[in-house]
Amino acid sequence: MATRLGDHMRERVAAFGHMGPAIVQSAVGAGLAWTAAIHLLGHPRPFFAPISVLICLGVGLGQRLRRVIELVVGVSLGVGVGDLLVAWIGSGAWQLALVVALAMGTATLLNGAPLFVAQSGSSAVLVATLVPGAGGGGLDRMLDALTGGVIAIAAVALLPISPFTLAARHASAVLDALSTVLERAADAIERGDADLAAEALAVGRGTQSTVEDFQQALVTSKEVALVSPLHWHRRTRLARYQKASVPIDHALRNARVLARRTLASLGEPTPPPVSLAASMREVSEAALLLQLELAAGRDPVLTRQALTATAGRQRPERLGFSADVIVAQLRSIVVDLMLATGADPETAGAALAPVEGPGTTTDTEN
Repeated sequence: MATRLGDHMRERVAAFGHMGPAIVQSAVGAGLAWTAAIHLLGHPRPFFAPISVLICLGVGLGQRLRRVIELVVGVSLGVGVGDLLVAWIGSGAWQLALVVALAMGTATLLNGAPLFVAQSGSSAVLVATLVPGAGGGGLDRMLDALTGGVIAIAAVALLPISPFTLAARHASAVLDALSTVLERAADAIERGDADLAAEALAVGRGTQSTVEDFQQALVTSKEVALVSPLHWHRRTRLARYQKASVPIDHALRNARVLARRTLASLGEPTPPPVSLAASMREVSEAALLLQLELAAGRDPVLTRQALTATAGRQRPERLGFSADVIVAQLRSIVVDLMLATGADPETAGAALAPVEGPGTTTDTEN
């Protein structure tokens, strides 16, 4: 019990460490937006300014530049619709429902983006429920939203999270998962253990959110590197992750198929040869080496060399349907990882030992 509690606390502390920069950005930005709207714009209660900072920055990942535009336009639409209707039909429950429906409906027809629609609706609510004059006019609210959006972008530029660290952390999670699937599949073949093969498949099937997080982290990292002069010098490092992202995703998909076929093969009369396990471990180690070289910010030459050597040793033989599928998927993973190192498709394909005899049949899994 104490061990589990300690592990949970360590996870929470680690999560706080990861979110710390975003929390600082949001807190400082909200305070600055409130101050700027009061002292520079002369608005007595500029609630939209700090709110827009929090929406644009959030506490997670997102496209902040687009958020600013959606926020300001959404607020403008909601305020405009709200002001016109409230002046005409007054305030009340049914008036509020009508104002919100019209504002959100109009926003959906114009754009449909969730933030845009939500801001149109919430702005209409504020206009319909606030005492006239208490929160300033519609133009004041639009200016508050714009002020908050501008300060949010400034916070990204001047108090940025490290885009390279963000991309490296999420890429490491994907490559760790790939390595784990291959290692457990190798153990399953060596021991003839279907339970281990099932574990490998479960790990592989549970990685889609990890891949999606990695893709979103790359979007945010690219955005931060674009708007923050402090991180312009990291664009080359980030470009390596951008180039590697799709091949790594493909490698993990192929690993899922490999794990599924490994599980099926262990129930067949002729299981795959133990020699396949050694090849799986070589590819697993190459995935971890790629993780280290990308995190170090250098061209993954060593990973490319290791994969080339592994590919040259993989000489396919006719081993039976399931084993042939496993070999085919492993060769595909090698090519995917070669592409992730920056190799061109011709070089990656040429590194593989030629297949003798008729081609093997491959399995598929989404």
